[in-house]
Amino acid sequence: MYVTLREVLAEANALNMAVGAFNTHNLEMLPAIIRAAVAQKTPVIIQTSEGTASYVGHRNLVAVAKSMADEFGVDVVLHLDHAKNFDEIRKALDAGYSSVMYDGSSLPFKENILGTKRVVEYASKTNASVEGELGTVGGTEDGIAVAQADVHYTEPEQAVEFIEKTGIDALAVAIGTNHGQYKSKTNISFEQLEKIRDAVNGFPLVIHGGTGVKEEDVRRVIDLGIRKFNVGTELLVNWNITSKDAYNEHKENTSNRNNVVPALEVVQSIVEHKIQLFKNIG
Repeated sequence: MYVTLREVLAEANALNMAVGAFNTHNLEMLPAIIRAAVAQKTPVIIQTSEGTASYVGHRNLVAVAKSMADEFGVDVVLHLDHAKNFDEIRKALDAGYSSVMYDGSSLPFKENILGTKRVVEYASKTNASVEGELGTVGGTEDGIAVAQADVHYTEPEQAVEFIEKTGIDALAVAIGTNHGQYKSKTNISFEQLEKIRDAVNGFPLVIHGGTGVKEEDVRRVIDLGIRKFNVGTELLVNWNITSKDAYNEHKENTSNRNNVVPALEVVQSIVEHKIQLFKNIG
């Protein structure tokens, strides 16, 4: 079924697992991600940036997500990731996105509350879910870099107040991860995450920059309340490497699908592996 973020995260909470949220960078990636979820018998969150949504077309993405959810009987969430522009958020919700993230993390605390609350109010018209962010995740997201000096962890007390005053369905937390990190792995502050988990009392928490998280740390952060696990860079990098090799290998009059299909197979394989980790099975 085509569902909301709050629905899949409620199941994740009950089962002490995380739901994988995978960024599609084009329309071709989307079916591969959903097929991986079908194979793993889990819900899946398809994420797009504002740029990808505009490039592919909001309604095109909604149509494919809904169609495949119905065809394969898998729960699919279509989520706008790291949106800062209210007009872009409104455009996605009006087109049928079932979830959005408003990223006001760079704003003063009160302004972040006000902006996030406005998005929650608009999203309620279509029963869509909303993710907020508190604290600052480092690295580069969709070409926009965050300086290390501007990175700061989520404060537990502020997290409680933020959740209560905005009405969000999930909270992205800053605990040491970085967007775009794929050549190395990050050192997570488990102590900070535990403090946040205890303060928010079971509220669904989100990790951004999931590509940079060590596999051995995945279970630990899930046990500490992470319910949505974002992965984007790993898919993009491996898509580009695989498709580049295919284009170099094949003649120019080879069908384009022969260059795209190998990249799709790699994407599906990565997503399946990540989902297995996120199930948090002993």
